[in-house]
Amino acid sequence: MAQDGHKYIFVIGGVMSGVGKGIAVSSMGLILKQRGYAVNLVKIDPYLNVDAGTMNPTEHGEVFVLDSGLETDQDMGNYERFLDRDLTNQDYMTSGMVYRTVIDNERALKYGGKCVEAIPHVRDEILRRVEAAAEHNGSKISVIEIGGTVGDFQNALFIDAARVMKMKHPNDVVFVMVSYLPVPGTLGEMKTKPTQSAIRELNSYGVQPDFIIARSTTAIDDKRKEKLATSCNVLPERVISAPDVESIYEVPLNFEKDEFGDHLLEALGLSEKKKPDLREWQKFVDALATSEPVLKIGIVGKYFDTGDYILSDAYLSVIEALKFSGAAIGAKPKIDWINAKEFQNGEGVEKLAQYDGIIVPGGFGETGIEGKIHAIKFARENKIPYFGLCYGMQLAVIEVARHVLGIKEAHTVEINPTTAHPIVDVMPEQKDLIAEGNYGGTMRLGVYTAELGKGTIAREAYGKDKVEERHRHRYEINPEYIEQLEKGGIVFSGKSPDGVLMEIAELPQDVHPFFLGTQFHPELKARPLSPHPLFTAFLKAAKERNTK
Repeated sequence: MAQDGHKYIFVIGGVMSGVGKGIAVSSMGLILKQRGYAVNLVKIDPYLNVDAGTMNPTEHGEVFVLDSGLETDQDMGNYERFLDRDLTNQDYMTSGMVYRTVIDNERALKYGGKCVEAIPHVRDEILRRVEAAAEHNGSKISVIEIGGTVGDFQNALFIDAARVMKMKHPNDVVFVMVSYLPVPGTLGEMKTKPTQSAIRELNSYGVQPDFIIARSTTAIDDKRKEKLATSCNVLPERVISAPDVESIYEVPLNFEKDEFGDHLLEALGLSEKKKPDLREWQKFVDALATSEPVLKIGIVGKYFDTGDYILSDAYLSVIEALKFSGAAIGAKPKIDWINAKEFQNGEGVEKLAQYDGIIVPGGFGETGIEGKIHAIKFARENKIPYFGLCYGMQLAVIEVARHVLGIKEAHTVEINPTTAHPIVDVMPEQKDLIAEGNYGGTMRLGVYTAELGKGTIAREAYGKDKVEERHRHRYEINPEYIEQLEKGGIVFSGKSPDGVLMEIAELPQDVHPFFLGTQFHPELKARPLSPHPLFTAFLKAAKERNTK
């Protein structure tokens, strides 16, 4: 019998971190959406940071910015890409947010003078936020990822909150454990014991999983499904295989092979509203695997001497945006990570001639800045398609100011506060905050409107006069230099509606095939089935260079 109440799926990690909970949650959202249900996805991060904005990307990965300006974990980007819709502040929660609300409530006497404690007050605030996210989104099913791994001290309160919700609404709550099954090289056999131990640990919280997503290098076989089912008190058909894949976008297709969506609805007491149709998704996955030709894209940045795994996380949305546009135009971008410090003195920059396109992504600080400027100069002078993202736009304007307009001391005040020519300056409203050392949440964040100039690369790519894009920065092109820069050949093809803020800078196509930078982060709006038009235009230019 179907239930009328809202449904909740809590996803918890087992054995170790990094097993792919975020991708599992994203995939569940997609396959439930395909069955006709309104779904919202919630990420719970147990750290005490109020948001992800002050975290080092080399340690935590990319900061993903929502339309509202909230700085979040990179999993929120995957949620948006799989669901193909924008998420809200209600869909993200940290321990810092929860504790701050509880403390603020206590200061405001909202607890009526009671002793404020973790149980029940913090736990109840967690539940309030989970329920508020469901109400705000008007969804029928919430899928909630509890960050970390079972047994972590930090996430115990969140698991307990989920337990209480299950106790209050036993027919409306389902638990999923995403656990890792190792295959030791010396044994060559998949081992279930670590997952069994993780589930016993979860049982100690008073929680029994309804499903196990079995992550491993290969697909789990029926024998081990039966073994896990018997030892962990889970039905065999609810042990879902999740082998390593070439692309994360294959995961929902693999889940469908185990009829995961149908089993989830059954566990929730729901019936299928419509037959799932993943044909367009399958076409996209096929295009990712088969697209030709290969386009060599050099990304020149600063986080490139800390290991491949970390830098991939630091620029996750840029990587994915390139994949989406590559699949759309029938080409496969091959990324080379280039440390900007290699070119700090201008030496060796000639190696960039081998690339079909060059990107300078967003970032902060002076590390490798002169190397980036040398790379931009080489791309401009040698007609290599260039795409600058945020900092990459600011440095492109500085490069043109220095080497085309002859303003040799052109710089950004972020690096040289006393420069004679502050081409890039801090926003006035931020100066006092920075002087006080208050950096958290002080940037221009979230969605802003840009109006596009006619006859420009940007206008042609978007196909419309006005766009909304997400920002994350403190510095802007200095309005005092706009007229001089425009006379020198720079076209500011995107501007704020009042004409004060420069959102897109480019060179005319009769000067350069594609030389464009954005003050915003277009990668944050790219989706698998809706690639970002500027990334697509960039790769089209790269493809043209490749086929010459």
